[in-house]
Amino acid sequence: MAPMGIRLSPLGMAVFCLLGLGVLYHLYSGFLAGRFAFFMLSEPAAGGADPPPRGSSPVGSVDLRELLAVSVLAAVSGGQEVKRVRDGNILNAKAKGKTREGAEEQLTSGDLLSNRRMFHLLKGAFPDVQINSEERVDAADQETVTWDRSIPEDIKQKIQPKEVPAESVTVWIDPLDATQEYTEDLRQYVTTMVCVAVNGKPVIGVIHKPFSPYTAWAMVDGGSNIKARSSYNEKTPRIIVSRSHAGRVEQVARQTFGNKTVIIPAGGAGYKVLALLDVAEKNQAEADIYIHVTYIKKWDICAGNAVLRALGGHMTTLNGEEISYTGSDGNEGGLIASINMDHKALIEKLPDLEKTSHK
Repeated sequence: MAPMGIRLSPLGMAVFCLLGLGVLYHLYSGFLAGRFAFFMLSEPAAGGADPPPRGSSPVGSVDLRELLAVSVLAAVSGGQEVKRVRDGNILNAKAKGKTREGAEEQLTSGDLLSNRRMFHLLKGAFPDVQINSEERVDAADQETVTWDRSIPEDIKQKIQPKEVPAESVTVWIDPLDATQEYTEDLRQYVTTMVCVAVNGKPVIGVIHKPFSPYTAWAMVDGGSNIKARSSYNEKTPRIIVSRSHAGRVEQVARQTFGNKTVIIPAGGAGYKVLALLDVAEKNQAEADIYIHVTYIKKWDICAGNAVLRALGGHMTTLNGEEISYTGSDGNEGGLIASINMDHKALIEKLPDLEKTSHK
């Protein structure tokens, strides 16, 4: 018998226990749900990386418009070093080796200081991008050259943002093109250049003339601040060549096009490409075709190749093959460049030059 004379029935006890279990279940399930929600919100997503903030490039990608902007800045900044060294006559020139043709290659303070400035500016802005430069960068050199991420108005107006995977990009730097002419104070031939290749194809080219100063830039399927000249002569063209190759090209060219063909000896690959375009400068030659008959480094020609491609022109090996800007830093097959001409027909007219390039 229960105290106070109260008798508990088995049914009542069962109901009481069920009610108690229900209350406990309700309380405990709410606690578990809350802990689960907290766990899901606090844990990172699969892969361990938080999503990128709005307005920034996805992880592992590069905006080509931004890369164009910093490439222009790099070419101009390098050019300032080139000009400062030449104006101060502090070249400290020395031989760094010989070309395949046996000519001495010169190295100056202008080459090194321009390279240092250009490399660190590009690497600081795009650390995940491969950069190939003519001059070696000292691993112990930790100079920081920053980019404020501003984009010039002319680039903003003509170029739309375009994302590409960082791993597909190779940047080629020529910190001082025409070093030999630089030491001889032939300033009109000197340029600084930056080229961006995507999957081996040149898509951005910047050619800067430090002593003008003049800067040409172009992006394939984007826009440019330079254009082709309105007229060219295919029958008796003006052909621009390296100073050391003029005699070699002249004989073949005049046999092909006639004795009225003009051969223009010049220094620097950047200068020679600009000769094919509309550059309003008194110290800039004008030509219809650019020919090089020997081995040449890719940082010498990549920027010009990109500019020509953006304007509808062509730069190929002497036998018409496209030049890939991946792998080795040299191009074995010489080159021929033209714009607003039948490029294939030009190659067919000059069959002997491909053989000459291997001599």
